[in-house]
Amino acid sequence: MTRIAVIGLGAMGARMARRLLDAGHELTVYNRTPARAEALVAAGARRADTPKDAAAGAEVVLTMLTDDDVARRVWLDPETGIATSIPEGAVALECSTVTPGWIRSLHDALSARGVALVDAPVAGSRPQAEAGQLIFMVGGPAPTVERVRPILSVMGGAIHHAGDLGAGAWLKLAVNSLFGIQVAALGELLGLLSKAGIPPDKAMAVLGEVPVTSPAAKGIGGLIVAGRHAPLFPIDLVEKDFRYALLAGRDVGAELPAVEAGRRIYARAQEAGHGDANISGVAKLYLA
Repeated sequence: MTRIAVIGLGAMGARMARRLLDAGHELTVYNRTPARAEALVAAGARRADTPKDAAAGAEVVLTMLTDDDVARRVWLDPETGIATSIPEGAVALECSTVTPGWIRSLHDALSARGVALVDAPVAGSRPQAEAGQLIFMVGGPAPTVERVRPILSVMGGAIHHAGDLGAGAWLKLAVNSLFGIQVAALGELLGLLSKAGIPPDKAMAVLGEVPVTSPAAKGIGGLIVAGRHAPLFPIDLVEKDFRYALLAGRDVGAELPAVEAGRRIYARAQEAGHGDANISGVAKLYLA
């Protein structure tokens, strides 16, 4: 049993926390909206009033937050931040989709307190989180990664130690950009085929069977055909991840023309009022 704090109980964080609780770990949870912690508290978790309170006494602190700005407040706020109370010798697990630059900043802040950091963002959605089948992309020193591997294994079906600190963040932005480009292209091409007289359901019946269509794109194609756009991965977050990939690319002098084109497509979807829709909703730009 490990004393773990989970901070950020959105669609993913809450499910990851439940896996840890069911595995017998001593869990403290915090969310800005306290009601989201109620089910976990009923199952045996302790609810904290602030991130600082949640981290006090924890051996591992895991965060699953929206973006760099939220993460910076949650970790570094001088009054309520995790960094004000996380004990020396603890491990910080940043599982949010953030920039490599934020990972570097967080490392600088935590190393002064004797706290090790691992960046461990995930691939997968709610069903994978519930089943403990997330894919972790991990960056950090090998001894620290091995220390938290049993905890990650409760939540994930695969743990890929990709390299030094920040490697997880880099890979996560690449994964989300690759996925977003595929979905944008699929929506655009279904619109083309529809105008050519091939309805989306018939088009996907063929496209879903050819090897150039990835399993993920095939799944999204089914949602597009069904008109189901309830947010699993909202367009607002997709556009944010494209922006983060571009920012990170500029830091290392990488050219990312396809990523830039993808960002513009999802920005158009936001401007059209689809920001709250699932990533599949980008197809609304091309299908009536």
